[in-house]
Amino acid sequence: MTDITASMVKELRERSGAGMMDCKKALGETKGNIEEAIDYLRKKGIIKAGSKSGRVAAEGLIGLIGEGRSGAIVEVNAETDFVARNDKFQDMVRKIASVAPQAKGDVAKLVAMKYPNSALTIDETVKEMIATIGENMNTRRTAVVSVTDGVVADYLHNKVADSLGKIGVLVALESKGDKPTLFELGKQIAMHVAASPTLIALDIAGVPADVLAREKAILAEKNQGKKPEVLEKIFQSSLKSFAKEHCLLDQVFVIDPSKSVGQALKDAEGRVGAPVAIASYVRYALGEGIEKATEDFAEEVKKAGGA
Repeated sequence: MTDITASMVKELRERSGAGMMDCKKALGETKGNIEEAIDYLRKKGIIKAGSKSGRVAAEGLIGLIGEGRSGAIVEVNAETDFVARNDKFQDMVRKIASVAPQAKGDVAKLVAMKYPNSALTIDETVKEMIATIGENMNTRRTAVVSVTDGVVADYLHNKVADSLGKIGVLVALESKGDKPTLFELGKQIAMHVAASPTLIALDIAGVPADVLAREKAILAEKNQGKKPEVLEKIFQSSLKSFAKEHCLLDQVFVIDPSKSVGQALKDAEGRVGAPVAIASYVRYALGEGIEKATEDFAEEVKKAGGA
């Protein structure tokens, strides 16, 4: 068996630009032959993938899968919307979503799993797709929701194909009531969540402490000179307005603006035949939080002209 030395790995890394573990594996597969290892990396698409890894991938697709009392969601990014319309890319995202429930929300575990009907992992499959299509891609995030007794409803906004879109939502409703009626209610709430980019938490108790502290600091700045007890009253009063904007149960229900989401749940209990509670929800909007590079067109022209 050929010993793979650190200097061999270093040389291959410098020549190929591939990661250390990929280089070590390539050398192991080719018994230490650098040239053959480079060919191995090229065949796997790893070298080509590495050369594109610095490019911003903020497009792509959200994939959803529902399984009765559980559901999973994934975001797989690419550089352009053009790729999102590619049948091969769509099929890949759909298949990644199909095994996402097993990862239980752990993206590192997900990409290390075997791609369906393949000897490759999901990570290796994505790298092959990079080599085929020629754009940087990555499996960015995943989440799972479930209930003990109830339903998980899903909704896709800007749907591109079956189970694929640009905004994906899962809503888990806990209830012993009629499941078809419960599912329809869950679908409506999922549509509401999709239309609520300001959503932070289910209720005020779920809002992170640092977010509330920031709101309190802003109010204190606006009301300088007032006594602490007065400031506290102002803060407590402002929480109601904050909750209506950022907390799901307090938001005005988009399906029926005459009531809040919490009121809509309560009113639905008669139709469902049992109490209803939102156990959890998740909302993914494609590319949210990714800083996209912006080009100054005039500067780009100057560079092209050698100025």
